[in-house]
Amino acid sequence: MAGSRVKVLVESGKTKVFAVALDWPGWARSGKTDEAALETLEAYTPRYAEVVGRAGEEVPEGLAFTVFERLRGSGATDFGIPHEVAAADSRRWTGREAERQISIMKAAWAYVDEVADAATPTLAKGPRGGGRDRDPVLRHVLGAEAAYGRSIGVRHKEPELGDEAAITAMRADIVEVLSQPSSGGPIGGAKGWPARYAVRRIVWHVLDHAWEIQDKTG
Repeated sequence: MAGSRVKVLVESGKTKVFAVALDWPGWARSGKTDEAALETLEAYTPRYAEVVGRAGEEVPEGLAFTVFERLRGSGATDFGIPHEVAAADSRRWTGREAERQISIMKAAWAYVDEVADAATPTLAKGPRGGGRDRDPVLRHVLGAEAAYGRSIGVRHKEPELGDEAAITAMRADIVEVLSQPSSGGPIGGAKGWPARYAVRRIVWHVLDHAWEIQDKTG
């Protein structure tokens, strides 16, 4: 699809800006300015395409980013999280779109597992020795998913790394909730997340750390 346009959310904090592809969960990158964030988002196209290809999806050829919505970020944005719920996240959530985006979420889960299997247990550290090794990063991913699940009414204890039964059960319940069509409002209670936001937040977090592990493997 030459010349296809990708709708982007720009979330601007005081020191960091995120560019988020609204209909492509997990495709979100940051920079110090709008332009830098969009450039990084484009630079990650091949890496993102590798993931969604596992779900039978193709990133459009000749894509062009269109800023569809702008949001003022928060301290979480500056900390490195695309945190804010957008008006676009409240669009109707159809069964067809749920199936498509959940397939990308499942592909991201499979991808992080493959990256972890190929990674060294000890990851490269920053110039001051900062950073986590592989297993602590993976534990963090699972802990975040347990917390994210509570925002859509899924309540599971954080699974232990290596407890495949517990991990599978938690993710199956997340999929079951997010598979349900909705008007686009919060799910799992008045303070819950819309389904679109939940999927993009979960997949972003998985891929962000999968790429971290990949980049820091010695």
